[in-house]
Amino acid sequence: MKKVILFTDGACSGNPGVGGWGAVLMFNNVEKRISGAEKDTTNNRMEMTAVIEGLKCLKEPCEVEVYSDSAYTVNAFENGWIYGWQKNGFIKSDNKQVLNTDLWQKLLELTKVHKVKFIKVKGHSDNKYNNICDKLATDAVKNFKAEL
Repeated sequence: MKKVILFTDGACSGNPGVGGWGAVLMFNNVEKRISGAEKDTTNNRMEMTAVIEGLKCLKEPCEVEVYSDSAYTVNAFENGWIYGWQKNGFIKSDNKQVLNTDLWQKLLELTKVHKVKFIKVKGHSDNKYNNICDKLATDAVKNFKAEL
């Protein structure tokens, strides 16, 4: 199984507001950078979208290390929250719908195809690839706003 490293980040101008995401995929010393933006969204949705879009780039099942500064995304998998949510039909203990259910379901589908390990990184620090992803995301927001 091929090993891929995926760095991701999301950004939002207003929360909710215009949001952007960025990702860097690395395989055999080759980098692929992708990004995008949406009009009315949140930072958490953009963080999750970056992971989804990165995983969607993979053409076959891979072993993937996902590096993200989103505790929301990383902890949902690493602490197993997402599996409890799934078991309960994405209804929380307070009987309210889990936010971003559509994206959690997409992430679950993709993590069934790939062997994914989520790793939390510190945002806005000295992590080169997290900083690249942050720039991809914030540039996507700027470019999207310029087109409005």
